[in-house]
Amino acid sequence: MLARRNGQDRPEIWVAYRGMIYDVSESRLWQNGKHYEHWAGQDLTSELSDAPHSEKVFARFPIVGQLE
Repeated sequence: MLARRNGQDRPEIWVAYRGMIYDVSESRLWQNGKHYEHWAGQDLTSELSDAPHSEKVFARFPIVGQLE
């Protein structure tokens, strides 16, 4: 489910963080499923330490699911 929402095959762009799946489709920073060196459709939990922002950025986006 998450991997299919990578911004390539479908219009939805989703990413996961700490078990929650977020819809980042409306973000101009995630166009085409890529945000700098990060790709949509996957769990970004381990990659957040490389980001110039905190996990609070996810509060801007709707939660659409949970990783199992």
